[in-house]
Amino acid sequence: MILASPLTPLENILRSILEWLGPHGTVGLTWAWSIVVLTLLVRILLVPLTVKQIHSMQAMQAHMPEMKAIQQRYKNDKQKRNEELMKFYRDNNVNPAAPCLPILFQFPVFIALYLVLKHSNDLIHAGDNAGWLGFVPDITHHANAHWSGYVLLVIYVASQLASTYFMSATMDKTQRTLMMVLPVAFVPVLVNFPVGLVLYWVTTNLWTVGQGVVTRRLVPKKDAAPPKRSSRTPPKSEPSDGDGAGDTAVSPEAPPSAPAAPKRVKRKKKARR
Repeated sequence: MILASPLTPLENILRSILEWLGPHGTVGLTWAWSIVVLTLLVRILLVPLTVKQIHSMQAMQAHMPEMKAIQQRYKNDKQKRNEELMKFYRDNNVNPAAPCLPILFQFPVFIALYLVLKHSNDLIHAGDNAGWLGFVPDITHHANAHWSGYVLLVIYVASQLASTYFMSATMDKTQRTLMMVLPVAFVPVLVNFPVGLVLYWVTTNLWTVGQGVVTRRLVPKKDAAPPKRSSRTPPKSEPSDGDGAGDTAVSPEAPPSAPAAPKRVKRKKKARR
């Protein structure tokens, strides 16, 4: 009840939307497809935050070399390193928390939808179609109540890993590994959740994957870096001024010609008298 108190307004909103989308509402969808459409509506409302998330991730990728240089420079001083990074974020208008904003805003929706499905006796009437695609018998039952729930959990793990792959480009190796392990660690918890809640999270993960694919296509690729010059790289030749001076210039790539050996003059021997 502690969680239900602050989330009661959000729970009432979700219940009203599901009733409008459901079999007894205006749209007339099944309850499972109502949850899918509800998920899409939530993600559409989060598009402004998603745009900020994408821009922040692009900015962090562009400034990644400078950030790594700061981390390397102050690797033995954690406090100084954090201060310099925060100053760098302010100077370059980078928000490192922006990638987490859509997830933070989805979490209350997740809990509120859980409460709606938990108290769905007055929402779903007897005889209503509460299944999904013919193989999920009832989205209000726990995921471990039917084999189809385990299939959805496998899809959840795969979609969560795929969404993490697209959204963790700016994370270091340790954070990325943690984000890859968490979906598997959440499976024992999600087993006891209603199937409709798993369906909600699978749908939002697939949205994130599609969003990541579109983002990667729209982001311009960086130009190839110019070749590095070394001490042995010859300087570029100056262009000709058009007066013929450039025509007689020696090419820097041609080796210098060796000096000509002096000619020997043979002296005639005087005849002895």
